[in-house]
Amino acid sequence: MSSNVSKIQELVYDYKLPPKYELFRNALREFLATEIAGTVEYYDKEEKFPEENVRKFAERGYFGIPVPTEYEGADLGEFGYGIAVQEIGKVCSSHGTIIGAHTGLCEVPIYLFGNDWQRKTYLPDLALGRKLGAFALTEPGAGSDAANVATTATKSGDHFVLNGTKQFISNGDRAQTILVFASNDRSLGAYGGITAFIVDRSFGGVRTSKVEKKMGLRASTTAQIVFEDCKVPKENILGTFGAGFLVALTALDGGRASLSAGAVGGAEMALEMMIEWTQNHKQKAEKQSIQWMIADTAIEAHAARKVSYDSLEEVGVYFDRLALGEKIPRQEREMISRHTAMAKAYCSEVASRSIEKAMQVIGMEGFTEGFGLERGYRDSVIAEIYEGTNDIQRLVIARELLGLERNPRN
Repeated sequence: MSSNVSKIQELVYDYKLPPKYELFRNALREFLATEIAGTVEYYDKEEKFPEENVRKFAERGYFGIPVPTEYEGADLGEFGYGIAVQEIGKVCSSHGTIIGAHTGLCEVPIYLFGNDWQRKTYLPDLALGRKLGAFALTEPGAGSDAANVATTATKSGDHFVLNGTKQFISNGDRAQTILVFASNDRSLGAYGGITAFIVDRSFGGVRTSKVEKKMGLRASTTAQIVFEDCKVPKENILGTFGAGFLVALTALDGGRASLSAGAVGGAEMALEMMIEWTQNHKQKAEKQSIQWMIADTAIEAHAARKVSYDSLEEVGVYFDRLALGEKIPRQEREMISRHTAMAKAYCSEVASRSIEKAMQVIGMEGFTEGFGLERGYRDSVIAEIYEGTNDIQRLVIARELLGLERNPRN
């Protein structure tokens, strides 16, 4: 890493972290710079899953960042995990998506809602990266309306039989451990009618029917998964029977907080590129229009970092309490959902604006392959869509502020 880039990062990243997070961030940043950054253009261009890089992340313990050490994790909590997603987001959103789907959406819910047997059985392999995880909620007819799950879970002796199709599942074609949400009784609706299951691909009855071709995130895989008479032992129900939607909402609260951190990383990447490019083109540095775009990007990136970190800290405390079995009041859960919705919507849109401004400043050079900015431009769009579109986040925020009735969270 050049001294000029290091100096720019010091200017951009002016938030002092507690020592253990500072050490962790610096080690991760060095790893990304020396082992990962030079490979991401290749994997993106070839639309190839980065198996070698995934192995390197696993070897260094980066698949178990928020998980306690008793389950082979790094015990750095949601805040440490958010710092990791932020740093990875500066380098490659595809890699961030692979780790995010595995860690935040599969591994963390098993820790939060799993019993002792489930934690001991599944978490070590996930935390050490021996198995890859996925989160299967979205369906062809249940995207933003996640409660409209059509996949069924039918009791058969000491098993449940799953049938249905899940769509747009990150890591879906490669995951060995999949958190699946299925309807146990559609007449009961979201709260009571959906159950979460830990599905191991070795159970059988799980197949990948399609891997999507995408505008961005080309180095991560997004798949359609079909469950055909997939037999899942009753011991693999995660949380309480019929309360799977609460598991999903909780996972998505954490996912939105960490996604906001990844978006901050994208905004910081754009700002770093703008500064370095302008410093290397001295005649441009005197143009007030360019100075203003750099200043506006710095202001928004700084504000987004504060919003994201506040959300990560709040979710971290919330998750610690859940892991201890504490019952969290509905009003408090909904407040946290509102705050993570704010963080996700704001930070993802800041990232998009920052990258657009960087494209304006840098011009044609930024539009070309290999520079990195055009890849960031393609990747940034999805952050406003997945884990709940920003329109849905605004509905969550507004309905709660206005006191409009929603389905109760029992």
